Amino acid sequence: MKNREKFSSRLGFLLISAGCAVGLGNVWRFPYITGQYGGAAFVLLYLIFLVILGLPIMVMEFSVGRASQKSSAQSFDVLEPPKTKWHGIKYFAIGGNYLLMMFYTTVGGWMLNYCFKMLSGHFNGSLHTEEVSATFSNMLADPWQNIFWMLATIIIGFFICSRGLQNGVEKVSKYMMSCLFIVMLVLVVRAFTLPNAMEGLKFYLVPDFHKMIENGIGNAVFAAMGQAFFTLSLGIGSLAIFGSYIGKEHRLTQESLNVCILDTLVAFIAGLIIFPSCFSFGVAADSGPGLVFVTLPNVFNSMAGGSIWGFLFFLFMSFAALTTIIAVFENIVAYAMDSGWTRKKAVLVNFVLIIVLSLPCALGFNILSDIQPLGVGTTIQDLEDFIVSNNLLPLGSLLYLMFCTHRYGWGWKNFINEANTGKGRKFPAKLFSYCAYILPVIILVIFFQGYIEKFTWPLNFILATVILAIVLYFPIQAWVANRRKAK
Repeated sequence: MKNREKFSSRLGFLLISAGCAVGLGNVWRFPYITGQYGGAAFVLLYLIFLVILGLPIMVMEFSVGRASQKSSAQSFDVLEPPKTKWHGIKYFAIGGNYLLMMFYTTVGGWMLNYCFKMLSGHFNGSLHTEEVSATFSNMLADPWQNIFWMLATIIIGFFICSRGLQNGVEKVSKYMMSCLFIVMLVLVVRAFTLPNAMEGLKFYLVPDFHKMIENGIGNAVFAAMGQAFFTLSLGIGSLAIFGSYIGKEHRLTQESLNVCILDTLVAFIAGLIIFPSCFSFGVAADSGPGLVFVTLPNVFNSMAGGSIWGFLFFLFMSFAALTTIIAVFENIVAYAMDSGWTRKKAVLVNFVLIIVLSLPCALGFNILSDIQPLGVGTTIQDLEDFIVSNNLLPLGSLLYLMFCTHRYGWGWKNFINEANTGKGRKFPAKLFSYCAYILPVIILVIFFQGYIEKFTWPLNFILATVILAIVLYFPIQAWVANRRKAK
């Protein structure tokens, strides 16, 4: 039997795991909601939820991967009790990875496209505000532009994966994450030197509990919970695979904590760039694509040497997108390899498959724009994002929790033994009741909240309940099998 590939260093594992967690939401959502809900007051709330919500599930994903030495393709097959069907979770996990890439490759292509536009001098200070906004609209309306840059993103990602774990994925992710931090620090220095930068920093960093109360403490709590949960891409096995690539020298709580710190650091530093820049030029730090492709290009368009600073910013954004894409591509490739394929075959087949699957999103803003699956004004990308973010991530995390905490799954004892093997910070065994009963309730609240925001009553309740019932088949079947065995 061929030995499983391993990371060449602990740093490689940490950087690629962080690269998977670091995404575009760190830049276009975290700074905005931080400013909206009281600056540092919200950051404190977010950090609390990151530790009590995201960290335990991350430890569980890493533990399942390391104990099984498999990707989500076979990790549940290896660890599940006899006559249970936990292995069916694999289809949700791998489906989540494919769905994520169906729209993330297009968005990654936008970043590369704007890198080129900045470098070519498109935003050279001569454009009016409306023309900067029209540049983004025109890009979306052009199917060939979308497809070309989407293809470029996919080619880069799979080429790196084809080089292998150590020589491709690990090595390139190290360079990308290192460059990401260097570019961010350069941009922070530039942002701090802009006129009126201190006002932006005060807005971002000074705790304002009055603003949190004004916008609703409940809203702030939900925003912090959601950001802490979704920022780590938990629940679809995209991190579990990296657990299977590491040894048992270090405990997994410490490793997970390090990944959370790196992910949060990127989000925090992004705010140090965005708020001084926006305040300096009197523009609103809107969330979402508008911030990245309309607001900030207007800032760079007005700034001396804006093309260079804009290029560096979109280079940073491209690295953030590509590290996630490479990590998820590796998960998809590993899934195929664990099913018996060679890396070469897995890369070639999935290269073609991801291109085909990514086309609906790339064309959803132009040729297929009449398809509005979630209501007027929505796109195919909105549907794909909703399926992943509001369904597969929370429900997949719920299944990992149940698998690792209950005896009809892998069980709490096995999880604790695996998580606490090695040196470093231990996972507290006394948190069993919290992980087994309280944390699942928090996840269900997040899950139902997504449907409340997206659909009207009673459709939201019916849809959410039906989907939840389908997902709960796996733990219920395992519980029944366990009862029969006991009798």
